[in-house]
Amino acid sequence: MTTTLRTRVAIIGAGPAGLLLSHLLGAAGIDSVVIDQRSRADIESTIRAGILEHGTVQVLHDSGASDRVLSVGNRHDGIELRFDDEGHRIDFPSLTGRSVWLYPQHEVLKDLIAARLAAGQDLRFGVTALRVEGAETPQPRVITTDSEGGVLEIDAEFVVGADGSRSAARAAVTGSSTGGYFREYPFAWFGILCEAPPSSDELIYSNSPNGFALISQRSATVQRMYFQCDPETDPEAFTEQQLWHELQARVPGTTLHEGPIFQRDVLRFRSFVAHELRRGRVALVGDAAHTVPPTGAKGMNLAVADVVLLDRALRALLLEGDERPLDSYAETALRRIWKAQHFSWWMTSMLHVTPEATDFDRRRQVGELRSVVESEAGRTYLAEAYTGWPLEG
Repeated sequence: MTTTLRTRVAIIGAGPAGLLLSHLLGAAGIDSVVIDQRSRADIESTIRAGILEHGTVQVLHDSGASDRVLSVGNRHDGIELRFDDEGHRIDFPSLTGRSVWLYPQHEVLKDLIAARLAAGQDLRFGVTALRVEGAETPQPRVITTDSEGGVLEIDAEFVVGADGSRSAARAAVTGSSTGGYFREYPFAWFGILCEAPPSSDELIYSNSPNGFALISQRSATVQRMYFQCDPETDPEAFTEQQLWHELQARVPGTTLHEGPIFQRDVLRFRSFVAHELRRGRVALVGDAAHTVPPTGAKGMNLAVADVVLLDRALRALLLEGDERPLDSYAETALRRIWKAQHFSWWMTSMLHVTPEATDFDRRRQVGELRSVVESEAGRTYLAEAYTGWPLEG
């Protein structure tokens, strides 16, 4: 049996991009339906990184999407770049007047889901988008199935693909589910979560002869740490003692607080930008439109920047009949996307050791790091990009 549902905006994906867009549209009186193939429990329990730019925090707080981002999140005023057994702090406020907040993505999602359900949002879990039809028409349609195999067709005035890197909506925009510019890196991150207090008040990005390491945190009692590894590494190949030895060897000069490791995974590094971000009445945001390596902490922040632009464009289209902001959405969004791709690539290439690196490459890399930390202009560029460029609109 097929059920048909009508709404103004159909949003595929209940991640940060889709939920925030529905929240902003709702504030303007524009109704939407949000679907996701995952359960609410899956969405809220999947632990992911969360360094939020200054502008992202402003959007979440000022829109009423999250109060906890300030009351529970931890403000970080800098990061440390460590190399040659020395730490060099990049002080964000003194260079840019801005900071970042450590607030994990699953906490943002809890806030957004609670806010949307409280506002009466039509939010449907366990619904899988199969395809989007009629992108070039005034009434595009999303074809879906629910957890019991029933078919749900959603007719809308606009469709937004916020459904991640395996987007079902992308084919309607680019002509292919994989249509885009792609780069894969020759290394990955081995990540752990452990029960221990923070080893550092701020994040440490460490370049060592043994490879990169990132020392981060999730709370006062949980640490998140990564070290560079081969993409084919088996997460279960190391004992806890070996993992701590590997991490400690990559941050000389800092004594890590050790504790029981309760999660481990291998995170591959990929960059992607879709060939097109919009076709007719269908647009892509967030990971459906682009992915970046995690080194520059741009993933969720870039999604929020997309959403701010698209929210403005959809308000103009659906409330005023003005298509001009929508016509400029892709061009405007792509300017920031490619800047973020460059920053993420730059941080990655500056901090990681590639398999084919020579002694020359290693010494050049250290020279690059010194050029950054010993120059106010270099430190300022890093701080500006890391804390986030001003949001359009």
